[in-house]
Amino acid sequence: MTIYLPELDVKDLSFPSPYEALEEPNGLLAFGGDLRPERLISAYKNGVFPWFGPNEPLLWWSPSPRAVFKPEIYKPSKSLKKFQRKHQYRVTINHNTEAVIATAQAPAH
Repeated sequence: MTIYLPELDVKDLSFPSPYEALEEPNGLLAFGGDLRPERLISAYKNGVFPWFGPNEPLLWWSPSPRAVFKPEIYKPSKSLKKFQRKHQYRVTINHNTEAVIATAQAPAH
């Protein structure tokens, strides 16, 4: 069995359709490309994200099913509420986006 996995061109920011992602491993869509901000923005707008480890090729994913949380109807579980009471954390939206992208783009130490 031959599996076709598209290689992204560093000059072209487009991605294959998430509907073309592999079933196994779930959601593997493409490899290659780069992590410049324009590509990451294009990826996230299309439901695609990079996921790879040290010394691995750059892999792009769009697994199915996807989780969508609607804040107006979401009810956290009792265990999540308990966790929230015990741990301090902060959730922000669109806060310092440029720094987040720069950090994600930087090589791991």
